[in-house]
This record gives sequence, C-alpha cells and structure tokens, in this order.
Amino acid sequence: MVMQYDARLDAVFRALADPTRRDMLRRLGDGEQNVGQLAAPCAMSLAAASKHIRVLENAGLVERRVAGRTHWFRLHGDALAEAHAWLARYEGFWTGRLDALARALEAPDTP
Repeated sequence: MVMQYDARLDAVFRALADPTRRDMLRRLGDGEQNVGQLAAPCAMSLAAASKHIRVLENAGLVERRVAGRTHWFRLHGDALAEAHAWLARYEGFWTGRLDALARALEAPDTP
C-alpha cells in the first residue's frame, strides 16, 4: 500500500513539475476542454499536447471522456488532494520556522 501511494504521489509531483502541464491543469479548473483547446494557448502540436495530457492522466490528475472523435478532459481532484495532504504535513514545520524568524526580526538589537 505504501509503495503504491508513493508511486502515485511521485507521478503527481512529476506531472506538476512541468509549467505547461500546470497551465493545462489551471485551465481545466475552469471547465472541461478538448486536446485542441489545451494545445492552443501553448502554441504546440496536438501530438505534443497529447503527451502532456497522458502524463496528467497517468498521474490521476485528469479524466478523459470520449464523445465521437473528440476527447474531452476535466480536472480530477483526488490526486491533487493527496499531494496537498502530503505537503500539509510540513506546514507546521514552516510555520514554526517563519514564526521564529519573525521573533528574531522583531527582537530589539542588543549592543
């Protein structure tokens, strides 16, 4: 179970590492789009867009719906929720570090 979870989480972060894929996800947050719509703002071929979409699909970040010859994609939030939960474990650490920095900056200088 742990190894399967880790592999899925690795795939999510690998997919999110690319700015083109992050942009596609952002736009899918506004609603369903097809391959052409996802490719157009990135000035890339449909084949290149399909490769990016396949990475997002394999990571579980998007779902595909086929209507005739058109493939429609929509955001699938479960994988993002898992990544968020993983990152949230470190929120306390960073909050504590930032609070310590704020205290140090606010402390009066002693000669």
